[in-house]
Amino acid sequence: MAETDTNTIWLTQDAFDKLNEELEQLTNEGRAEIAARIAAAREEGDLKENGGYHAAREEQGKQEARIVQLQDMLRRAQVGDPPASTDTAVPGTKITIAFFGDHDDTDTFLLGSREVMGVDEAADDLNVYSPQSPLGAAILDHKVGDTVSYETPNGKTVSVEILKVEVFQG
Repeated sequence: MAETDTNTIWLTQDAFDKLNEELEQLTNEGRAEIAARIAAAREEGDLKENGGYHAAREEQGKQEARIVQLQDMLRRAQVGDPPASTDTAVPGTKITIAFFGDHDDTDTFLLGSREVMGVDEAADDLNVYSPQSPLGAAILDHKVGDTVSYETPNGKTVSVEILKVEVFQG
């Protein structure tokens, strides 16, 4: 079976264009706006007790972190159409799994990225796991009927069976 690179982020052309637009806005108008807010707050005087200055600096830090995140996602992006049909867990698919052991229940989620798949608008209640997450990495490139195990962040091993794989219709 051909393996999917977990460092690659699958994006539709529309999602890629939206992320590029956001990056462009943040690096141009966004940076200029924050710089102006910081400068205006500096003119108010004592920076130690200047709430406006500290809020603007915090906002600047968040904005710069988002710029770095967007640059990284776009650098690793693979642009293409969602799979037309598949029985294999790949980015862009909605997957139903059954947990074994303590959980003995099922979960349905999107394998991909919430922000790049448009899930916020399409299906707010749908959980999203990235291919880099422990569960996402474990099921990636596996087929319906496969059972896989993965280690959770707290060190517990969980086994799941892939029950269903559908193309995500955002």
